[in-house]
Amino acid sequence: MTLAKRFASAPLEGSDLRQPPSAGATYRGRFAPSPTGPLHAGSLVAALASWLDARAHGGVWLVRMEDVDTPRCVPGAGDTILRQLEACGLVSDEPVLWQSRRGTLYQKALDQLVAAGRAYPCACSRKDIEAALEAQGVVRQRHQGAVYPGTCRPGRGGLRGKAPRAWRFAVDALGSVVHWTDRRLGPQAQDVAAEVGDFVLKRADGLWAYQLAVVVDDAAQGITHVVRGEDLADNTARQILLQQALALPTPAYWHTPLVLGDNGEKLSKQNGAQPLDLSDPRRALSRAARTLGLPAPGLDSVAELLAAWTKAWPA
Repeated sequence: MTLAKRFASAPLEGSDLRQPPSAGATYRGRFAPSPTGPLHAGSLVAALASWLDARAHGGVWLVRMEDVDTPRCVPGAGDTILRQLEACGLVSDEPVLWQSRRGTLYQKALDQLVAAGRAYPCACSRKDIEAALEAQGVVRQRHQGAVYPGTCRPGRGGLRGKAPRAWRFAVDALGSVVHWTDRRLGPQAQDVAAEVGDFVLKRADGLWAYQLAVVVDDAAQGITHVVRGEDLADNTARQILLQQALALPTPAYWHTPLVLGDNGEKLSKQNGAQPLDLSDPRRALSRAARTLGLPAPGLDSVAELLAAWTKAWPA
């Protein structure tokens, strides 16, 4: 029996985008890896931090497989990740949720945004967007994403007879500056209209975009606290705008420090991060704990280490 079956999937859909927290639990956190390969040292930091934060608050910790980007997902990687987590003593308190099975709920959210005038179809290809920005004299810095110029906005002529390729969220320029306080990084702000533009909700290939899926699932699972890697902090403002547009609650956010590779960039599968060596889970966990500023108590078992770090965690 695979771990995917042992941790049976959560219900596929619900009648409401929101789900109240379980009785007696005021904290609900989650770890949401993408099954594009096994966990590596960087992803274990986020997993451990989210688990410790939940335990330190007496809360519930969930695992969600963000496998919505199916072309990038590796067959069997989800099971591998669950086995790695289990070896480290990190087991979901509820059935594992798989995003690839939840398209109906994402469509419901998109329909709600369209009905409210907050989403629209877009016919632009990447080449079209680059050409529009070039015509406006916009010069992008290296590694800077293209800010969508609003070409297909209904108020600017819409599709103009072209076939729709994707669906975008209409960012309200008057309310696009989002302020929030990260529990580790402190006060944050982003002008989504100026720095991102109208972002994609459903891609040209028919797949659901990360921003919509994560917002819908955090609400559906009643997530109150999000603990994840600092590389995802830039997504927070977009997700808050979606939460507001869908009348969904906004969780508290805590972004963990990153593990860097030899090239000084974030350790990731894309730059050759090696799968976790779990021949001794205590060693892998202790390295992750050091990244989080936690002590090395020198205890004998995974359970003892997790208990000691839970007590030391700044809840």
